[in-house]
Amino acid sequence: MSDQAAPTVVLVHGAFADASGFAGVIRELSTSGHSVIAPPNPLRGLRNDAGVVHSVVAAIDGPVVLVGHSYGGAVIGQAAAGLSNVTALVYLAAFSLDTGESCIDVQQPFAPSLLAETARPTPYDAPGAAGGPDLYIDGRRFRETFCADVPVDLAQVMGAAQRPLAAAALAEKAMQAGWKEIPSWYQVAGHDNAINPEVQRFMAKRMGSTIDEVDGSHTVFISRPVRVAEFIKSAIAGR
Repeated sequence: MSDQAAPTVVLVHGAFADASGFAGVIRELSTSGHSVIAPPNPLRGLRNDAGVVHSVVAAIDGPVVLVGHSYGGAVIGQAAAGLSNVTALVYLAAFSLDTGESCIDVQQPFAPSLLAETARPTPYDAPGAAGGPDLYIDGRRFRETFCADVPVDLAQVMGAAQRPLAAAALAEKAMQAGWKEIPSWYQVAGHDNAINPEVQRFMAKRMGSTIDEVDGSHTVFISRPVRVAEFIKSAIAGR
């Protein structure tokens, strides 16, 4: 692939995190010569957040590989619809929603994850969201729920700096499903306590994705950035 045709990798973070979590993956991709950006995901609602990512990707001159972690997967699936420059969608322990489906809906047939009992609503409405509270993960159980395979000191920082998700975002129905038209790759986190791995396997199979399963937590892209970067590279190469 020539430099002119090389895609830009756009990394979209999920709830309770920010784009800095992709540091290791960005380093691995950049040192291999790939262009990477990791825009902020507002975490205010699916339609709003997908609109932000759609605008970012539409402004890129050239092909794009769009990568989403966790709730960021729901965002990229909607954001990618109608974008002719998106050549691949990569889901990292992420939600992939069908049209008319929410993050809550897709999990209903399966056993609830630990996150269902450790998420805490704020006593105030989420600023900038449609209504209702923000959600945080209980700090005492943050590492167990979100990032069980990262060092304790790093998990403490991540827990203190976590970005909330507007609770309403989890019930918001997807309006479009870009994965129906765009090839997808899905990396399942086999020891995920935030999204049940069985839910992940179901979504990956439904999309007809190229699947890789990793023995790791919800944030395996932090604990094993080389493995995750190699998976993204496989999507770049279309294999």
